[in-house]
Amino acid sequence: MYNFNVRVYGLLINDNDEILISDEQEYGMRFTKFPGGGLEYGEGLIDGLKREFVEECNAEVEVISHFYTTDFFIQSAFNDSQIISVYYIVKNISELNLNIKTKVFDFDGEGDVLQAFRWVKLSELDPEEITFPIDRHVAKLLITQL
Repeated sequence: MYNFNVRVYGLLINDNDEILISDEQEYGMRFTKFPGGGLEYGEGLIDGLKREFVEECNAEVEVISHFYTTDFFIQSAFNDSQIISVYYIVKNISELNLNIKTKVFDFDGEGDVLQAFRWVKLSELDPEEITFPIDRHVAKLLITQL
């Protein structure tokens, strides 16, 4: 039997047309992605996204609109599950109190699980700098649709 891994991500764009990007280190690898993560059992997509933003960014968000749902097969980089990712345009409804970085993988401290956030101008967003194929596809869509 094959498992599905449902993931939900927020595309947070500020007033300067910059999108929030998450640089992370986990499972012995580094990756760049949009904020969000895996849905927990019993959770709806929007509730899961709101939880992820509180956990990762210590911020509450409001979902503005659906942007994209995976429409091609992709296997997880971490196990044998099939990834289904849902992306929403979000707006923060509480202040972002993040230590925003300007360099890629500019982590504070050391450890097995690290995360840092950057604002990237939409006009300078390079899909090839995003790690995972679905996120890369969404970055391309962002560039052409927004």
